[in-house]
Amino acid sequence: MHDSEALGWPALFYPAWRDSATTLHLWTQIVGKVRLALTPWVNHSWQVPLYVTARGLGTSPIPFQNEIFEMEFDLIGHRLLVRTSWGTERTIALEPQAVSDFYRRVIDLLDDMGIAVRIGDMPNEIANPVPFSRDRSHTAYDAGAAHAFWRVLVHADRLFKLFRSGFLGKVSPVHFFWGSFDLAVTRFSGRVAPLHPGGVPGLPDAVAREAYSHEVSSAGFWPGNDAFPQAAFYSYAYPQPSGYREARVPPGARFEESLGEFILPYETVCTAADPDALLLEFLASTYGAAADAGRWDRAALECRLGAPGKVRQL
Repeated sequence: MHDSEALGWPALFYPAWRDSATTLHLWTQIVGKVRLALTPWVNHSWQVPLYVTARGLGTSPIPFQNEIFEMEFDLIGHRLLVRTSWGTERTIALEPQAVSDFYRRVIDLLDDMGIAVRIGDMPNEIANPVPFSRDRSHTAYDAGAAHAFWRVLVHADRLFKLFRSGFLGKVSPVHFFWGSFDLAVTRFSGRVAPLHPGGVPGLPDAVAREAYSHEVSSAGFWPGNDAFPQAAFYSYAYPQPSGYREARVPPGARFEESLGEFILPYETVCTAADPDALLLEFLASTYGAAADAGRWDRAALECRLGAPGKVRQL
């Protein structure tokens, strides 16, 4: 079945797997762009993310002509799996290889399966991007670190979904954005937001403005990057209401001025006596800060957290 170690929150030290994280990030963008190229647009770019699966990260079904196919990063068996509704199944090994080689293998495999698709060659939301087809500098893949990253996503996914159940208003799925390489869930006040200023590096202004067309309180997890080299849970509001930054949050969490959002370091969570309770408190307190400071109609938007097999009481 499973062992006690698998149930725990694994260590995830960004500097130790930085090169592998960058490579995996770029690989997920290639697969994500396949979904982007073939899937009708949904509000807030909800047609493009990946989803946590029982083995890794998957696209869910992608339409192609009159059929569907799906792609999954299997981070237990360390392979990219492609399955179709017409019965074919192919894999690519996840192992040290240049991004350009992975890119070509994905496109050639899809072509061989009868899936003709062409994607944008330039990565998004990455500093100093190099076209996928020419990137031979990112080659690292640490299978153990990739597996640990997925194990963190498993824990985050289940708790984000529990937190999501306490909201009656518009709320996003729990989904993994390959551009920013983070797992996120977003609540909406129901009101239109001021036009987003744009200017997000590597993201077209039209995409950013459509994503933030309405007021949100968003929370998530990301493994770190060079600008902020530690894994952390985060929470932010757009637009950010007056007084939001001064809200009380759990011990270990703080408002990070350099990011403009609340963060709770992953290490604080994974070493806590009750990681689940600490993360849920962080999610509830930072959402409450956004809702109170932004004067959301909390009575109309909220409900008790859901319970398996029990109908929500009216």
